[in-house]
This record gives sequence, C-alpha cells and structure tokens, in this order.
Amino acid sequence: MKLVINGEERNFSATMTVEALLGELGVDSRKVAVERNLEIVPKSAYAQVAVDDGDKLEIVAFIGGGSQAADSFTVAGKVFNSRLLVGTGKYKDFEETAAAIEASGAEIVTVAVRRVNLSDPTKPMLVDYVSPKKYTFLPNTAGCYTADDSVRTLRLAREAGGWNLVKLEVLGDQTTLYPNMPETLKAAEALIKDGFEVMVYCSDDPIQAKMLEDMGCVAIMPLGSLIGSGLGVQNPVNIRLIAEQSRVPVIVDAGVGTASDATVAMELGVDGVLMNTAIAEAKDPIRMARAMKHAVIAGREAYLAGRMPKKKYADPSSPLGGLI
Repeated sequence: MKLVINGEERNFSATMTVEALLGELGVDSRKVAVERNLEIVPKSAYAQVAVDDGDKLEIVAFIGGGSQAADSFTVAGKVFNSRLLVGTGKYKDFEETAAAIEASGAEIVTVAVRRVNLSDPTKPMLVDYVSPKKYTFLPNTAGCYTADDSVRTLRLAREAGGWNLVKLEVLGDQTTLYPNMPETLKAAEALIKDGFEVMVYCSDDPIQAKMLEDMGCVAIMPLGSLIGSGLGVQNPVNIRLIAEQSRVPVIVDAGVGTASDATVAMELGVDGVLMNTAIAEAKDPIRMARAMKHAVIAGREAYLAGRMPKKKYADPSSPLGGLI
C-alpha cells in the first residue's frame, strides 16, 4: 500500500486504520490531528477509519513559541493549550472578570444561564466584556437540582448561543452543592441523545465516572472538594484512579483554594483544573489568576517529569567516595 503522508510517499505492507498507522509511525494519537484526502478524521474514529492505497494524509500538531510542541489537550475534537478553566461569577464587576480571565490565560470559561433583565434590557452583559469569539464559552447548569431543569437550561443555552459543548452539574442540596449522581446520569443521557457534547461535574467515584464516560460524556469533572470551600483535593487516590482509567479528559472541578491546590491536582495526572471562587474571592483576583496559571503549568510539568520515589531514610545527594 502506497500513501502520501505530509507530502512524502511511503510504502506499507497492508491496509490499516488511522490508529494503527499512527502507531506504526510512532506518533502519539492524542497530540495530533489527521486529515485524510482533505477531510479531517475525528480522534474518536481513528480506530475505525481505514487508510487505503493512494490516500493522502496530513498529520499535524500545534506548536508554541514558533518551534516547541505545545502540551495541549482535546475536548470534543477541539484543541486547547491552557489547562486552566475558569468561571465568570463572584467578581465585583465585569471589568474585573475580564481582567482576571486574561491574566489566567484560560481559553475555556464557564457561563451561567440566567433570565434577561427585562426591566433594563440595555444593562451590560458578560458578552460585552468577555467575547465568545476569543474564549470558548461553556454554558453550565449551576443552580439546577433536577435532571429536567438541567436539560431545559442547556437547551435554552444552545438556542441563545449555538453552543453544543456544555457543562452539566445537577446539585443535591444547597449545603454541600454535592452532585446528585442519579439525576446527573439521567440528564447526561438525555443531553447526549439530544446532540450535546457533555462535560460533567460528578463525585470522585471511579465507578460513576466510568459510567458517565461509557455513556458518551466528553470530559469527566470530579470534584476536588465542595464547591467554593477552598479545601483543595480531599481524595487524591480516587482522582488519580479516575485519571488513569479515563480515555476522555479529566478535569478537577471545585474546591481549589490557592495555587498549591491547583499544582497538587495537576500532579495527579488530570488534564486540567476548573476554578472560580479561588480567583474571584482572592484579595487580588488578577494576581491570583496569574498564580493559578503558573501553578497549573508547574503541576503538569511535575507530573510529566515523574517525581522521585519516597524513602524512609536519608540519601545524600553528594557522593561519599573521596571524603577527606
């Protein structure tokens, strides 16, 4: 079989899938995009789409700074370079919201769906300060306590802005804002059938997370701790288990209080961290947004580097041989 890959002719012994081809080329399928005969092949279809004799393929990756490969992640076929996702609530005004988002470097921002103020329809709105052309808006169902309310809210959001990528959260009670998992599963199923790409806030239970992934959710978002608590990741073992088992992005959602919490979360191997209160309620939200940006990068780098093993006893860094 003869293929033209990135402008070069290559020969292969037999037909194969895109996934198998990437494996034979030694290319990490998670980090590239593939075009076959001028048509993009979705990542979800790599294992099904076959390449045939004479096919022309382009295999590309994003780069940063002109030469260095970007450490990106993909949600529902869209590539993002920032692993920090931020909310847009609790700021003193829209100017501060916009400034904090800019400082954070985030590309995805969550937005709540609320009724228009009919008494003053000219009152400024979030989109006047934070442009959906610059950022990926992620409509969420904050404040919804039933599957029906969540589905209805997101259908309205899609009508308002045309967004299919959404964040589902169905809360259990006002005291903990813990996810109601039976209602979450019910809502996720309905939304997926309706054509939505669902990123889902859930408990830190690996079994429930797997059920949501198998159902078709495009990202799993287990809580680090209670929403707005600032307690940090309370169950790192389960978060790590969810990250290791999942084929879709895992994003720690809720509970981050300061930069070290974000770093700890990223060191567990998750794909990103979503936060709002930790930035918005800091004494200096803009500076905290910058701190969180660096914390997420540091945690990711540390995870990729692989930490040293823990030991019971001291181990000198200087050699003992040749001592005077």
